[in-house]
Amino acid sequence: MTSTLKAARHLSVMLAVLGLGWVVSAATGLDTLTDTAAYSLAIAALLAVGLFGSTSGIDLAEARDDLRTLILAVTVGVLAKAALIVPVLWLAVDQPAYVLLAITVAQIDPLSVAALRTRSRMSERAKTVLSVWAAFDDPVTVLLTAYLAPLALSTLSGGDASELPVPPTSYALTTAGNAGLAVVAALAWYVLRRRDDRRASWWRGTASLMVLGGILAAATAYGWMLGVAVVGLFYRPPALLAAMDRIVRAAYYAALLGLGMLLVDGVEPGPGIALGVAAFVAQMIVGWFIARNLGRFDRVSLALGQQNGVTAIVLALSLKPALPRTVALLAPAIVTINILHLLANEAWNRRPQPPVEPLPGPNGVDGGADAPRSAASEGVSSPMPGDVVSPVRG
Repeated sequence: MTSTLKAARHLSVMLAVLGLGWVVSAATGLDTLTDTAAYSLAIAALLAVGLFGSTSGIDLAEARDDLRTLILAVTVGVLAKAALIVPVLWLAVDQPAYVLLAITVAQIDPLSVAALRTRSRMSERAKTVLSVWAAFDDPVTVLLTAYLAPLALSTLSGGDASELPVPPTSYALTTAGNAGLAVVAALAWYVLRRRDDRRASWWRGTASLMVLGGILAAATAYGWMLGVAVVGLFYRPPALLAAMDRIVRAAYYAALLGLGMLLVDGVEPGPGIALGVAAFVAQMIVGWFIARNLGRFDRVSLALGQQNGVTAIVLALSLKPALPRTVALLAPAIVTINILHLLANEAWNRRPQPPVEPLPGPNGVDGGADAPRSAASEGVSSPMPGDVVSPVRG
């Protein structure tokens, strides 16, 4: 019952913040903020914080255990989910440019997955796969949106790509900027980490945070989001990581508030709900396929893992100036996805886990009820001597 209450509380807080944003906007008329330069900078800053938070929480040692599955999930998996959502979106919206939203709702929220780990009955191996999948698909979703948005606007609808918060002036220049940002961060991290003098630890900690602030500021100003995602894989000041969950959560609520403020322009519940259902079903299909090397209970749990969070919300806010119906469609879709996640997972986790079959004995004969079971037979990856098992933060 406790886990149900926690999940329900998360959903109720989401709805409350959305409602608060709507009330504030209706009372003050702040829904016109999308026309200001400050809006674009704020959205870019939230996106940079969310991406850094996602990749900085990845345990690379754990990711290596299921590297093939994870690569498949964040490449083929994201595209396959978007492809399954597109037909529903096309029929529901009837405007070709809006098929871009299929990529946005394909994202899985790392922060919500991190909370799920504490109450889910999945094996540790399955929890790790879902956590790293959620963390890695954030930058993939952002990149696909950034590169496909101009194509959707200019080719499909005749729109103007300059209306995007970070218009694509030159892909070559942006790629060089991303690479340069990662190189500068790597050099700074090497310099700040190479000495072991504890007396200077406070100075190194302060300098590390200042460098990170500069990295996030540059990414916000120039749209170097891929660079931020790469930096999060290695640039991890201890003082910051201890508070990273709270920082990302604050960004999530700020994005939710902004989403609620823009709802005064109207909501399209029918197409939005259809989009949300399509995204959840797409995860069920793709997740079942991606997790084919796990046990049945874990496969179903991963198939029910679709949740949306800060990245999907910020992408909705970023696309609003160029695609005016974005927020009206994505807000009900995101709420629908999270409601379906709550109901489906609570129902599934209440089912008794099936008994584990005994391992076959010599010559293929069952070893009997008392035969020892390996961790692999239960869908759990057994740690090797010297391995440190730690949770992956979202």
